[in-house]
Amino acid sequence: MQASFVQTSDSAVFGKLRRRGSLRLAKGGHLWVVYEDGLQWVADGASLIQYDPDTCTAQTMDLSGAAAETPLLRLLTDPAKLGGAYAIDSMAKDQVRLKPLKQGLPEVRIDGGGSLPKRLSWTDPSGAGQVLELVDARIPAKDFPKGTFQFQAPKGTRWLGK
Repeated sequence: MQASFVQTSDSAVFGKLRRRGSLRLAKGGHLWVVYEDGLQWVADGASLIQYDPDTCTAQTMDLSGAAAETPLLRLLTDPAKLGGAYAIDSMAKDQVRLKPLKQGLPEVRIDGGGSLPKRLSWTDPSGAGQVLELVDARIPAKDFPKGTFQFQAPKGTRWLGK
């Protein structure tokens, strides 16, 4: 799947924030997310890399560990494994609620449009309301080009934790 997105957050501490970007997803835990400000997340099925262009830093983490702690990441990279963490509750046509089976996980609401999600909403651990709206979500006619899910570190990137 590929889509543009708008992510909004509403917290008592930071107020309302709105960010735009684009994402690509493929089977096997492949993820590519780029925000307009340049922040990137790339998963190759085993590792997840975050790159921050403002600080020219990158860090890598185990994808399965990161997905266990971040339900949205699990939903995007391996939705088949949601069953161990969530009960799926069909609410209405094209609406699903993921009810947490484990303490500490947020309830997630998914509003769809046919076979693809259009809007995901949840409250994060800080109490901030989060909404991810997918714009023009679609399944591409062809596979993504080779290397789409491989991070290419810009020259001068400093790796954290290495």
